[in-house]
Amino acid sequence: MAVNYIQISSPNDFAKFIQFYRKKSGLSRENLGMVAGVGRTAIFDLEHGKTTYQIDTLFKIMEVLNLKLHIEGAFNGELK
Repeated sequence: MAVNYIQISSPNDFAKFIQFYRKKSGLSRENLGMVAGVGRTAIFDLEHGKTTYQIDTLFKIMEVLNLKLHIEGAFNGELK
């Protein structure tokens, strides 16, 4: 399967991306929240562009949706 990369530049971009993947996965907000171990209001807030989030909550949601985070930067090669 081909891997697609999407550039996300704002909370609203991220919100649309998460909502798209949730719907394509056939999950309701409640189902996604239950499987990820977060409340459905967390999913609602995320999908509506909330700008403050705990990183562990984002990773839980992304794991259920089978999404990975890749960071690109000028100094990545220097990280040990």
